[in-house]
Amino acid sequence: MTASELGKAEDLVVKVDFTADSLCLHLADGREIRVPLAFYPRLKNATKAQRENYQVCGMGTGIHWPDVDEDLSVEGIVAGRPARF
Repeated sequence: MTASELGKAEDLVVKVDFTADSLCLHLADGREIRVPLAFYPRLKNATKAQRENYQVCGMGTGIHWPDVDEDLSVEGIVAGRPARF
């Protein structure tokens, strides 16, 4: 798979962290994207340890939290789309 098939290189996540009320993505191009944690109820209700246990997947195009069974795409987060249930 090529980078163009996976998404733009600048939209690839390299690190994830949290504030009290935000999910923060650190992207390969240096941008930091913050979105309300309320958009992602599973993560909002998770413990700090559960939030910190994530895996970058799809060569940087997605994030998986195995402890809370949450999968998010970088594209969806950057676009500001909340989780769907």
